[in-house]
Amino acid sequence: MDNLSDMRRLYFLGIGGIGMSALARYFHQRKVEVYGYDKTPSPLTHELEREGINIHYQENTALIPTNLSAVIYTPAIPKENSEYQFLKQKQIPFFKRSEILGLITKSKTTYALSGTHGKTSTTAMAAHIIHGQEPVTAFIGGIANNFNSNYFDEKQSEVIIVEADEYDRSFLNLHPDIAVVSAMDADHLDIYGDSASLIKSFNDFVNNISDNGWLISKKSLLAKLSAKCNTVSYSLNDSSCDYFAKNIHIHNGKQYFDICCPNGNITEIEFGIAGNHNVENAVAATALADKAGICFDIIKKQLSSFAGVKRRFEYIIRNEDFIYIDDYAHHPKELTACIESARTMYPNKYLCGIFQPHLYTRTRDFADDFADSLNQLDSIILLDIYPAREQPIPGINAQFLLDKIKNKNKILLKKEELLDYVAQHKPDILITMGAGDIDRMVNEIKERFGHE
Repeated sequence: MDNLSDMRRLYFLGIGGIGMSALARYFHQRKVEVYGYDKTPSPLTHELEREGINIHYQENTALIPTNLSAVIYTPAIPKENSEYQFLKQKQIPFFKRSEILGLITKSKTTYALSGTHGKTSTTAMAAHIIHGQEPVTAFIGGIANNFNSNYFDEKQSEVIIVEADEYDRSFLNLHPDIAVVSAMDADHLDIYGDSASLIKSFNDFVNNISDNGWLISKKSLLAKLSAKCNTVSYSLNDSSCDYFAKNIHIHNGKQYFDICCPNGNITEIEFGIAGNHNVENAVAATALADKAGICFDIIKKQLSSFAGVKRRFEYIIRNEDFIYIDDYAHHPKELTACIESARTMYPNKYLCGIFQPHLYTRTRDFADDFADSLNQLDSIILLDIYPAREQPIPGINAQFLLDKIKNKNKILLKKEELLDYVAQHKPDILITMGAGDIDRMVNEIKERFGHE
């Protein structure tokens, strides 16, 4: 079955994932009956239920509806899951999330934003910019604050903006008209094995761009990409690129900069999102919008009103004597970008970071790099590794990572010890970082320290 109009009753295995939930919303909005399973209730699944989607949280085949058109699943679902096994025996069409995204985007103008980091913020920026001039449909790998959702859909939209995920080679199901590549750092080595395989996959992705389309890439990456389409380069401030920023400065907690484009400059952009990495993301989003025909005035206005993405350097508490920031950073380069952003904004403040490592394999593969990144903090609180889809690896645990950190101000804590410890050693700035379930602690920290 490759005709979306034939899908009248769908079942989502792992509906609570950020990408899966966006697809569930897409079909629910189009009057398709949507049901789903996830192992853990979350604020996102509760929102889906409030929107009218039926979800259950225990593996129970008796709760699966009959007469399903198709099953959509995430690779994070273990193959031994009893519902997965039960449905596989039923001869019902099975689709990965990425395969469905490929079908949805097939007949629309598609802008895809990829990269081992930076893609969620840049996707949200691009969607916000372009919708300032024309209707869009957007699938975002995080909750964009301007839309208060990971999914945004305007009537009569002929443009789809999609976060292109390299995990499990998902982005190879997309055939974009314009694509961005923001980073190709080693990651997901449990899937790819080595950096060469990851780079090959990105090459396969850019070769899916339409012949008269555009690849927008960091200049440093273009030499590794053999695109057949048109190409342009971007960077933070390298004036040899087609798109770059200059006159970057901070005033009253906001960043200001100009973006230089091949056909003119956009000057004195006011930008409320911290960090040079986000200025660079804004350059990439601007390049995409420019190639999509969005006028400079709209780009400037929309960048100025861009409100960021939840868990991307998100301020939870901000007052004179205490600042608390939450960030999704789970790769060493993302940790470094987050910590450097805080240092730039608050150069004389004492900075404490709470980090929950994500995946045993990632912790093993990048342990030295994680230690180097975390050493930039004044003090470090480490939580146990969040395993997600993985089984434990002997010898790879949070203590293994803690031992590699040279900073003496370090401690390994259980989650239940965290609040009392922070209360005793309250820093000027606290940052929670990680892609596991550390976000469940955010409201507890906010309630404990938000009124002091």
